[in-house]
Amino acid sequence: MTSVLSNSARRVQIFLAEKGFSFEVKELPGSTRTAQEAADSIGCEIAQIAKSLVFKEKDTNLPILVIASGSNRVDVAKIEKETGLKLGKADGNYVKERVGYAIGGIPPVGHNEPLETILDEDLRKYAVIWAAAGTPFAVFQLKPADLEPLTSGRWLQLAE
Repeated sequence: MTSVLSNSARRVQIFLAEKGFSFEVKELPGSTRTAQEAADSIGCEIAQIAKSLVFKEKDTNLPILVIASGSNRVDVAKIEKETGLKLGKADGNYVKERVGYAIGGIPPVGHNEPLETILDEDLRKYAVIWAAAGTPFAVFQLKPADLEPLTSGRWLQLAE
C-alpha cells in the first residue's frame, strides 16, 4: 500500500502504522487543499473535514497546530483566552520548515517536531472525519475520538 503513495503521504502512513493505528492514507484524483475541495473530493460534509492550521506562538516562536472543523472559522481570541497562548500568523516557509509539510496538506501527525495541538469540539458531532495526509491530494478517515491519542491535543470550543 505505502509504495504507491507520494513521499509525504507515505510518511504519514508510516507514522500512523508505527503508532499502532490502522488508518489508510488515500491519495485522491481531486484536490483536498481546502476544506471545501476535500469535502467535494471525498463526498462528505465540509464540517467533517479536520483542517489543520498552523500558527506561530508569538512569545516562543513555536508552531501551534489547530485542528478545526472545515465549516468553522477559528476564533484566535477564544484560543488565546483559554490557553494563554499568543497566536500569530505562520507563513508557508515557516510551516514547511517547522512542521514538515506544505500548507494545504498538513496532517494532524508526523511533524518535524512535537506540536502543541488544539482540537475543535465541533468535530465530535460526527461519527467519522477526514484529515489531510501530507499532500493536497491525500487524506485519511478517522473518528474524532482518535484525535486526542494521535495528537495529545486538547479539546476547545474555538469557532467564531
